[in-house]
Amino acid sequence: MAVEILTGASQVVTCEALDERSVRTGVAVALDGGRVVALGPEADLKRRYRGASMVDCEGGVLTPGLVDSHTHAVFGRWRPDEYALRCRGVPYMEIARRGGGINASVRDLRERSEDELVELTRPRLRAMLELGTTTAEVKSGYGLTTEDELKMLRVIRRLDREGPLELVPTFLGAHETPPEYAGRKDDYVELVAEEMIPAVAAERLARFCDVFMEPGVFDREQSRRVLQAGLDHGMVPKLHADELEWSGGAELAGELGAASADHLGRVSDDGIAALIGSGTVGTLLPATLFFLGRKEFAPARRMLDAGATVALASDFNPGSSASPSLPLTMTIACSQMGMDPLEALVGATRNGARALRFDDGRGTLAFGAPADIVLWDAADYREIPYRYGVRLARKVWKRGEVVA
Repeated sequence: MAVEILTGASQVVTCEALDERSVRTGVAVALDGGRVVALGPEADLKRRYRGASMVDCEGGVLTPGLVDSHTHAVFGRWRPDEYALRCRGVPYMEIARRGGGINASVRDLRERSEDELVELTRPRLRAMLELGTTTAEVKSGYGLTTEDELKMLRVIRRLDREGPLELVPTFLGAHETPPEYAGRKDDYVELVAEEMIPAVAAERLARFCDVFMEPGVFDREQSRRVLQAGLDHGMVPKLHADELEWSGGAELAGELGAASADHLGRVSDDGIAALIGSGTVGTLLPATLFFLGRKEFAPARRMLDAGATVALASDFNPGSSASPSLPLTMTIACSQMGMDPLEALVGATRNGARALRFDDGRGTLAFGAPADIVLWDAADYREIPYRYGVRLARKVWKRGEVVA
């Protein structure tokens, strides 16, 4: 593929730093072989790469492709019935008692074939791509039997190979206790650790192992059991941690050297310190608390000021965050959690990549990084969260190829 130079952008935001050094004006970007090969004044790049093809960005903003590091995009049906109940004030536990919640998606998914799930998920991934996401983590966790968890992970693998959206698979067998194990949570944890995880590892279906550590779901020792089994089989830990109540999840994540601790709506100061000390990324999911009608959000400002690495992700799922939009997630982070637009953009690019343990420059426009790029229909990067509810992604490149 010949060198391509992206010219005429009002701003090129590299996302390499959390300050204005990341925001460049008067520069162009050169792509070759699916990677960023240069960034500098347009005239200099034209001299260096004679004969290169030119792409006029017509005053738009260039950023790295968004990296969504926490999604549940593989599922069967949507759950608008539960949303309507919540809008009328019915609490989550009552909805679950009526047959809703995670186990509603579990019952539904168990009845669907792998092929059907591929067909249902494909347009959701397309929507993510068209909103600017070029890499996304996708979890299992709606199967809760060995075969159904494997089915979900095979769906993720098939769709990743199909592309163009790049998918990162996470095993989340410990998402909830299925109905057939009611009152036998420890037995279910043993099934996850002794049967599911070895089966997933045997097929190399997951890079990460996650657990929902929350009062009433899985406690500290049950979570440790699952994550240690994952580590023993080559899967890096991740945690749903401290979402609605403090559970010590961030502390456990730091202790185990997890790639990320996610949600953190009720994280403690000790938990924040544990993340910083271990290098574990704190992944915040503000769209979830917004969608659930919560009034308090994760302490993003306190985490950033303390020196934590903060990522943003959509938590796209049919029950508690039904939007795949990372730009909307950024809006909520800025308006409700005290992040500024550049912090939010870096959280949805470079730090999302860090939460997935990528070390290839993904999430930045640095030399050698994958040419995963979004051209936004905006004159200033701050418009991305500011103009919420509007699709601003004008063009999306994945490894140098226009894919949306």
